[in-house]
Amino acid sequence: MISHDTIVALATPSGAGAIAVIRISGKEAIAIAAQVFQSVSGKDITKQKTHTLHLGHIVDNSKVIDQVLVSLFKGTNSYTGEPTVEISCHGSTYIQQQIIQLLLRKGCRMAQAGEFTLRSFLNGKMDLSQAEAVADLIASDNEASHQIAMQQMRGGFSNEIAKLREELLNFASLIELELDFAEEDVEFADRTQFHELLNRIEFVLKRLIDSFAVGNVIKNGIPVAIVGEPNVGKSTLLNALLNEERAIVSDIAGTTRDTIEDELVIDGIGFRFIDTAGIRETVDVVESIGIKKTFEKMEQAQVVVYLFDSSEYKTLGGPLQTEIQKIKNQFPLKPLVIIGNKADKLNETERTELKALIPDILLLSAKEKLGIDELKHQLLSFVNTGALRNNETIVTNTRHYDSLLKALEEIQKVQWGLQSGISSDLMAIDIRQALYYFGEITGQVTNDELLGNIFANFCIGK
Repeated sequence: MISHDTIVALATPSGAGAIAVIRISGKEAIAIAAQVFQSVSGKDITKQKTHTLHLGHIVDNSKVIDQVLVSLFKGTNSYTGEPTVEISCHGSTYIQQQIIQLLLRKGCRMAQAGEFTLRSFLNGKMDLSQAEAVADLIASDNEASHQIAMQQMRGGFSNEIAKLREELLNFASLIELELDFAEEDVEFADRTQFHELLNRIEFVLKRLIDSFAVGNVIKNGIPVAIVGEPNVGKSTLLNALLNEERAIVSDIAGTTRDTIEDELVIDGIGFRFIDTAGIRETVDVVESIGIKKTFEKMEQAQVVVYLFDSSEYKTLGGPLQTEIQKIKNQFPLKPLVIIGNKADKLNETERTELKALIPDILLLSAKEKLGIDELKHQLLSFVNTGALRNNETIVTNTRHYDSLLKALEEIQKVQWGLQSGISSDLMAIDIRQALYYFGEITGQVTNDELLGNIFANFCIGK
């Protein structure tokens, strides 16, 4: 896992563009770059200061490959914590490959996925949770996920965990000291203060664990299933939400025979809308498969939007309420948004009657795009963005969540032991285990397999 090779990779997306950046990192990075770079001013880059830029050419023997700008990062003053060179060249794929192949011939090795960030972690430039946040930052596609990744990358989560671990470690040291004086029966750790510390740690851990529910949906998007009978305007609603003709719309019932998915960002939160096949009794084999998939998508969704034709509510009568109650019974824990579509066809009296019949109904017209903003506002209300607005630490990583759960379990064992008056040696075992799980999050406790799994999900060049 720990390699002292000098590595190289394309740091910008593959393909042609205006500019590409090729990154070299390792003890020989600057020396290797100096072999292929000729400064326009005749400078030797091995003798230049760190954090300087140099214009020149990449040359293979007498052949000039490209005019480039070279950035120097000497010593540990770099992203990886080791000498680094970044070559900004023209974005031709031919030029990129020619420069990388030349550097490979001069002694570089192709970097593996995430190897630059791995070296940054191994060289103490960031802890493991910050390194994982780098991948989250690259993957962020909305304001909320970007904000969380930035907060974690800047050490917000790490600092909170490190502070808890340090306080617990101080008490653990006193408990361990007591074991050396077991025959004297003395207590170095104040049990009252220790009890208060454990309560505080438990409170913080529970808050972080609870935040995962918000963090997970922000990171991965909130799946919303749009369901209802055929031809009530589900596809029209999806098109209105996305402001584009994404789904096929026709007057023929059962047009949508499979699920259609697309994403929309509302006030920084990502939503994945799923337009499903209409729910109805049918003998059509293909349509029945689509209906089966509808129920599967409702199971996977976190929010269900039930749509019906409000202009026909008088003829729908009891079956409408029966269908709504059926969905509520089948998915009691999922937020349900009941929408009366085609509300532009209703007069005020009909609107009042319908709202009296279904108090929590939202009336809109997908075709005329009336009431769409109200729907977006209601969807946002299902996401607790209070912690996000207050810039609190939000857990988005499943590995962190798992370690926090295990740490909480160990802390609760220590609390029980403290209240029961068990011996210090038994209590010390649970304290050590809690410290272990804290260390797992920040990387103070790690192994090659764990690091391999984490950094394998990175892109090459990062």
